[in-house]
Amino acid sequence: MSTETILAPSLLSADFGKLAQELADLELAGLSWIHLDVMDGAFVPNITFGPPVIKALRAESGLFFDTHLMVDRPERYIDEFVDAGSDLICVHAEASLHLERLVSRIAEAGVLPAAALNPATPLEAVRYLLPQLHMVLIMSVNPGFGGQKFIPFCLDKIRELKIMIRAAGARTLIQVDGGVDPENCREIVKAGADILVSGSAFFNHPPYAERLKTFERAWRG
Repeated sequence: MSTETILAPSLLSADFGKLAQELADLELAGLSWIHLDVMDGAFVPNITFGPPVIKALRAESGLFFDTHLMVDRPERYIDEFVDAGSDLICVHAEASLHLERLVSRIAEAGVLPAAALNPATPLEAVRYLLPQLHMVLIMSVNPGFGGQKFIPFCLDKIRELKIMIRAAGARTLIQVDGGVDPENCREIVKAGADILVSGSAFFNHPPYAERLKTFERAWRG
């Protein structure tokens, strides 16, 4: 696994009138990941998009599709998101009664498995799954809406997770989503984050190649 920090722009903040072009522009700018926030209006108070949109974009893009399912009982939809072309599927620990079974199912489908934790959810929820998880997503805002402020105690949570991963002898990556911007990304990376999700703080500041450089300069110091 690469030790380079990855920036994964969140599609929610892109121009929905030209999504395929937005993804093409991200690739031209040097981005490699896109974060796909799927919301069902039940687990979180918002509705976004589902497998048909992801499948249509998959045919147009070579980006790594990081699919974040903010949905209730995600086990009902795994096959659809696999078929749509997801490279990674991240499910919330809070949304499934049988998380280990779900993680195993994602991996067996040939897709990288990940688990997300809301800000107040303890790290213990994923401790024993770390060797099976490609990534743990630390939510640094309460999920459901973009543009929220980073919750400060999440820095401690990232540090503690990094220690837990090392203690387990795992190679699990840490992703952080919520309020990430050039002003705080260095502190987040120093705490142990490998992948940063950014929505409006990225898409609202074109050109994308220059915005990527702004983030890179910020986290490298």
